Amino acid sequence: MAPQSSRAPLEFGGPLGAAALLLLLPATMIHLLLVARSGPARLLGPPPYLPGLEALWSPRALLLLLGWLGLQAALYLLPARQVAEGQELKDKSRLRYPINGFRALVLTALLVGLGVAAGLPLRALPDMLLPLAFAATLTAFVFSLLLYLKARAAPASALAPGGNSGNPIYDFFLGRELNPRIYSFDFKYFCELRPGLIGWVLINLALLLQEAELRGSPSLAMWLVNGFQLLYVADALWNEEAVLTTMDITHDGFGFMLAFGDLVWVPFTYSLQAQFLLHHPQPLGLPMASAICLLNAVGYYIFRGANSQKNTFRKNPSDPRVADLETIPTATGRRLLVSGWWGMVRHPNYLGDLLMALAWSLPCGLSHLLPYFYIIYFTALLVHREARDERQCLQKYGRAWLEYCRRVPHRIVPYVY
Repeated sequence: MAPQSSRAPLEFGGPLGAAALLLLLPATMIHLLLVARSGPARLLGPPPYLPGLEALWSPRALLLLLGWLGLQAALYLLPARQVAEGQELKDKSRLRYPINGFRALVLTALLVGLGVAAGLPLRALPDMLLPLAFAATLTAFVFSLLLYLKARAAPASALAPGGNSGNPIYDFFLGRELNPRIYSFDFKYFCELRPGLIGWVLINLALLLQEAELRGSPSLAMWLVNGFQLLYVADALWNEEAVLTTMDITHDGFGFMLAFGDLVWVPFTYSLQAQFLLHHPQPLGLPMASAICLLNAVGYYIFRGANSQKNTFRKNPSDPRVADLETIPTATGRRLLVSGWWGMVRHPNYLGDLLMALAWSLPCGLSHLLPYFYIIYFTALLVHREARDERQCLQKYGRAWLEYCRRVPHRIVPYVY
């Protein structure tokens, strides 16, 4: 066993923090599902009731969930027109990944459309969110246990930097193996964007259809939330190759944190605004709707512009779109962008993300805090992730990173933070 000093420092409060999060994350999700449909819809108040096992457990929900995962796995395995290589691993190899996520989204939409035309009761899906979320949580726990056991047999070169502490609870939570695979099927890459993100927009659509059935037509607020979030998901899957350079893929192991986040937290909590609007309709006039659309457009412009500039530079620094940007050389041979979007703040993509998050919540009005849970949580997530980014970049680039921080002093919000 390697000495503790050679391992990455423990995060999330170490084993105690990981154990707390194993309980807190599922409990928070269940709480949000319960209060979204309650009359008061209080984010900080107690839930209207504590559901018994009969309200949570449903074999039908489990079968639906497993069928959904099976469908997305089948679409993942379809031959891809494009295959991309990931970052270089410890053993100097590079894994190959199919780039067919957007096609999976389109094929899913076609299948759902055909199903609805044939009588599929999609509008009944919102009534099953609680048992579906419970089934997904159980699945995430079992899946994470299997991943942990699989990682026990993995070579040291296949382990993630942070999931090899020797503490079983912490390693179960953070994930021991960096890229767990069976043959060419990459579990982390598959879960990162497909079942959860596509499931999120499917839940949103079901909520929209149920609102149309209840009130004759979907509200303008519901249309905006569905449209904004569909754009976000479609963008992620259209630019699927970009995920190969993110911290989730290159650094974090695949354990409960990512498995639960991808398969459970994303579809059932990111759809919170649409859930809220179904049970608490909000008036929204055209002037305010136009202002919210503008805010989302500005956020998307910053988000996509910053990410595209970074990805273009990483793939080909001589590309005419980025060749004239100012850079800082590093000891690794790579260069750091210090102009363009990345000369404005150190994480401009996070700024765009936060503006879009605010635009998704504003259609829900200002009378309740609950639909703003997403931006509160997402702000905390991005600030924490930004701190992790900073530590890793300082360790990797050393003095070059300190010079970049001197040249670009603000982290996410210009002149604020």
